[in-house]
Amino acid sequence: MSAEQTRLQEDKECKKHWKKWGPYLTERQWGTVREDYSPDGAAWENVTHSDARSKAYRWGEEGIAGISDYKQKLCLGWAFWNGKDPFIKERLFGLTGNQGNHGEDVKEIYYYLDSTPTHSYMKMLYKYPQTEFPYEKLVNENKKAGKLNPEYEIMDTGIFDEDRYFDIFIEYAKNDFEDIVAKATIHNRGPEDADIWVMPTLWFRKTWFTGHEPFMPRLSKTNENSIKAFSPKSGNFTINFCGEPELKFCDNETNQQRLYNIPNEKKFLKDAINDYIVNGDSTHINPANFGTKAAAIYKITIPAGESREVTLRMQHQVTEDPLELCDECMNLRRIEADEFYQTIQDRITDPDLVRIQRQAFAGMMWSKQFYYYDVERWLEGDPGRYSPPVSRKKGRNSKWVHLQNYDIISMPDKWEYPWYAAWDLAFHCIPISRLDPEFAKDQLLLLLSEWYMHPNGQIPAYEWNFSDVNPPVLAYAVQRVYQIDKKANGGKGDQEFLERALHKLMLNFTWWVNQKDSDGKNIFEGGFLGLDNISLFDRSHAKHYQGKLEQADGTSWMAMFSLNMLRMSLDLCEFNKVYQFTATKFLEHFLYIAGAMSNISNEHISLWDDEDNFFYDVFHLQGKEPNKMKVRSIVGIIPFFAVEPIPEYMFENLPEFKKRLEFFLREKPKLAALVSSWIQPGYDKRRLFSLLRGHRMKSVLHKMLDSEEFLSDFGIRSLSKYHEKNPYTMRINGDSFSIKYTPGESDMQMFGGNSNWRGPIWFPINYLIIESLKKFDFYYGGDFSIEYPTGSGNYLTMDIIAKELSLRCMKIFMRDENGHRPVFGRNKKFQEDPHFKDYILFYEYFHGDSGQGLGASHQTGWTGLVSEMIHKFYKNDEQVANASTLFRS
Repeated sequence: MSAEQTRLQEDKECKKHWKKWGPYLTERQWGTVREDYSPDGAAWENVTHSDARSKAYRWGEEGIAGISDYKQKLCLGWAFWNGKDPFIKERLFGLTGNQGNHGEDVKEIYYYLDSTPTHSYMKMLYKYPQTEFPYEKLVNENKKAGKLNPEYEIMDTGIFDEDRYFDIFIEYAKNDFEDIVAKATIHNRGPEDADIWVMPTLWFRKTWFTGHEPFMPRLSKTNENSIKAFSPKSGNFTINFCGEPELKFCDNETNQQRLYNIPNEKKFLKDAINDYIVNGDSTHINPANFGTKAAAIYKITIPAGESREVTLRMQHQVTEDPLELCDECMNLRRIEADEFYQTIQDRITDPDLVRIQRQAFAGMMWSKQFYYYDVERWLEGDPGRYSPPVSRKKGRNSKWVHLQNYDIISMPDKWEYPWYAAWDLAFHCIPISRLDPEFAKDQLLLLLSEWYMHPNGQIPAYEWNFSDVNPPVLAYAVQRVYQIDKKANGGKGDQEFLERALHKLMLNFTWWVNQKDSDGKNIFEGGFLGLDNISLFDRSHAKHYQGKLEQADGTSWMAMFSLNMLRMSLDLCEFNKVYQFTATKFLEHFLYIAGAMSNISNEHISLWDDEDNFFYDVFHLQGKEPNKMKVRSIVGIIPFFAVEPIPEYMFENLPEFKKRLEFFLREKPKLAALVSSWIQPGYDKRRLFSLLRGHRMKSVLHKMLDSEEFLSDFGIRSLSKYHEKNPYTMRINGDSFSIKYTPGESDMQMFGGNSNWRGPIWFPINYLIIESLKKFDFYYGGDFSIEYPTGSGNYLTMDIIAKELSLRCMKIFMRDENGHRPVFGRNKKFQEDPHFKDYILFYEYFHGDSGQGLGASHQTGWTGLVSEMIHKFYKNDEQVANASTLFRS
């Protein structure tokens, strides 16, 4: 057992709270729903980036490479100043959803490079320009650009062209769970000597305005290079700094005069250190050297091509000569991190893929965030503070007064999406379970807990609207995490986890049946279902057009949900055979959904189109015949996900389940005939349930694996390339709607235009396609082949096709024969500069033809699924020795 695995075990057994401290600060608290107290719900404008340096937040804290304790009482972050910017750099800059031509977007360059699951070692890189940061230019150029133009990025400003920037590597190492060493190594990449102010900053999250804090926390100077941090709940910490910094103190209090033109009630304010550094103004600095915010200020001149370090150590129990062993601790934890990942990556022979996977894991570990949101308190306001507008009591999230979030949660992207999203989180947990299965299981149970899940069974979507509906993939994630954890534990499954999850998921399943099957006919709606602009119009508002939409994807997700619950129930029969009755329930649901998809309400209307051999949504316009919306999108591929091979041994001793199954096969043969044959045993005595039998499965795969349709060099597109030359148009109540293949950024405003499902490649969908192919192969074995690519005349087994699709997705990040990574497109600096080319960005989605990264640039959450693809690619000893060789071939 490695040192890191020992720490994980100690944390699990509550012997040492190794995860007490971690990268739990967000990268953007401004512009969030939680901090919005406006009457109109304009969160982006209520607290802006400019406001942030002067505003004491209510619900959380932000910082660059920041850490905090798990309740975010005490925070540590890093601030910098190049001597030219109008304010210090203590938070990342980006455009709001209304400023960007493609929605919100961070305009900084930074990378998550390493982290263990307990955060015993972490490393991050931030690239800070030496010339004035182009804030106004980034805003103005993006304002001029339209939806047809690409985003104007910081690299486009030319600020990095002459290498006049600092590479700032920030590392953390835990000597013990409350003994942390932090180091910033600053490299001058420019041609001349350059000055930089480096400011490790400490502060307490403002909790005292709630009226529940009897004693104020306090930071105070103990000597020339030491600060004591005292909190009644956390006790004392001592922070020792290397060298001779200038220690300055103020309070985490809002500058009301600057923000609202209201006289300040407090003297020592949040932005005091900024004003002191930039303007020499010490008005709001506390001369008594104490407060709730403090910084150790270093002014450093770094010669061209050289580097300097700033080190500190934070301890709950102070040791003699605390700074003496900092380097030794850092080096040891770095070695232990390598040893831990060696056990995870021992089969991967390609060094580039080792790097890609490890940085993907790092991004997932760094993207943990303390998330605090008490909706009832948010609606009503805090004692002694101004009351929120009356309108909010009937507005956003007002139906979620039970929701109380106060947890460490895996975020999609801590700048662009600094709030949890239900279906994103489900996918995060799958690769995370390879590193830290306990954290993955806790995350899934968290969403299912009674202080998250609505009493009616709905799972919260995301803070902009908890009532929105995401695809019901949580059951799939629970099942997958259970299987990964069981295998890692030598075949022993976590019964308590699976049982707890199943019981809560049954409530969610019932909510879907009651709320999204309005006619009780097993055909489901659901609205946009996380696929934003996939349809002709916003599918959440079909009623706006006096119609009703019956969704191929909503119904297929529910078929998949049914099979996931069936399989979980059978897994639990290993411990308690009473779950065979639960398995029977979900078997029936699955069969009835399959029947309904082929014959809606017994009206001979099917979501399957016999002419095109594909699934489509059906739109019912009031007073008119139902109309298939013949858009060739992943909506028609999602039925492929409803597949489950089940070994005979799982049900051979379950008499009631077998009896009910035989009843269906005998009494309802039409339903039984719609799904893959259960009677016929497949490879290794497996039986198969699937929405798609032979003909339909082959037909869907025929389109999906066609390079003129869905198959890209870099995975499966979200919309068929067929629509590039053949846009689909439909008229509804006199209005014309059209959809065409758009492989890059969105060219429309739907959902803010910050994501696009009309052509790009998305990792969660590709992952489910790959996993579904493997499930079919588990049943068919090597006896069943499919033409791949369509029209090539080459026939491969589904397992080989799954591996080949994995490789296409992996290719996005790998070097090609020219040494270039498709993810970086035509960005020469990213492709060729030695200080850029091996640092990976895990974007939200990818260009359908070129593989270039698009959207949020740090969405390691579900794009981190590439780490799972790499893991599976090298699963067996006989697997290909070097993926890069196969890539180039």
